[in-house]
Amino acid sequence: MYGPAQGGIGRYIEQLIEQLQTIDQNNQYVIFLRTKNFTECKIVNPNFKKVLADIPWYGLNEHTKFNKIIKKEGPNLMHFPHWNVPLFYRGKFIVTIHDLIMHRFPRTAASTHGPLVYFIKDKLYRLILSSAAKRSLAIITTSDFTKNDLVKELKINPKKINITYQAPFTKKLSDEPLPVEVKKPYALYVGACYSHKNLPNLITAWKKIEKLNPELNLILTGRRNFFYDQLIDSAEFRNCTRIKYLPNPTDELLETLYKNAALLVFPSLYEGFGLPPLEAMLRNIPVVSSNTSCLPEILGNAAWYFDPNDIEDMVRKILTTFNNQDLRDTLQKSGQELVKKYSWEKLARETLCLYQKSG
Repeated sequence: MYGPAQGGIGRYIEQLIEQLQTIDQNNQYVIFLRTKNFTECKIVNPNFKKVLADIPWYGLNEHTKFNKIIKKEGPNLMHFPHWNVPLFYRGKFIVTIHDLIMHRFPRTAASTHGPLVYFIKDKLYRLILSSAAKRSLAIITTSDFTKNDLVKELKINPKKINITYQAPFTKKLSDEPLPVEVKKPYALYVGACYSHKNLPNLITAWKKIEKLNPELNLILTGRRNFFYDQLIDSAEFRNCTRIKYLPNPTDELLETLYKNAALLVFPSLYEGFGLPPLEAMLRNIPVVSSNTSCLPEILGNAAWYFDPNDIEDMVRKILTTFNNQDLRDTLQKSGQELVKKYSWEKLARETLCLYQKSG
């Protein structure tokens, strides 16, 4: 799961590897990668080595063949950056658990599988996650909210859990021109389309916004999947005249979309961290966000919050942020201050300290 094409977890892995190569000249690292990410991962530190492990995620081979590939390399400490730790792995390891979304939203509507297959996969997920959490030397998570969730749901000793906050993406990029179908001014949503992302409620809110302010557009962008296809084929989406979906954006296109947005809207019901609002703040874009899960912890006073289950509240907060220049100025100033708190280098240094304590 390397790189932005794999979502927030892919960005986390990409930035952790990049920063560790800069700050650690002493330890030896082995990076296990699938074929499609192998050339994408750039190695500039001679202490880092790439090993091909073209094993599909979340399948049986993760627990058998991948286990053998790791064993062949013989690491003193393994860091699994996601919960899918091989059940038969017996070396020392730490694990990053980003969230408990699959615990909190265990519904067949969030799966492309039928009820029976979904039931089996859900039970396996819970077994593997619980095993990883209990067998690990330490757990990394990315918010105090998720730490508390792990303690409550999995009965983990809180002393075992380490919080390392992520950070907005700051690499210098050349902007792409705005696609012709993007009309300004627009509100921007960046992210996936799963049930916890709450996009149907955003679409419902936008139908009302179109009547109250027909000037404002909505741009959705994120990795295309079955759930985005469902959304854009829905009658609710097709009945909105001022919504566009841009699939699979490059980093360069994302840069352009962020910089030209009137505001970013983030209606999620549940997040383990929530990078897009910080990405927008870094680019001086006001953020309107739901008030659930970790978001108030991560965004502080730099976002204007709404109840994600209250359509009228969502409409009111979006339009107020778009129309009220004083509020926009306040959010922009607060956002610029807030993003100084977050650093990928700091995350990497804290992770390295945990490696040294655990190894």
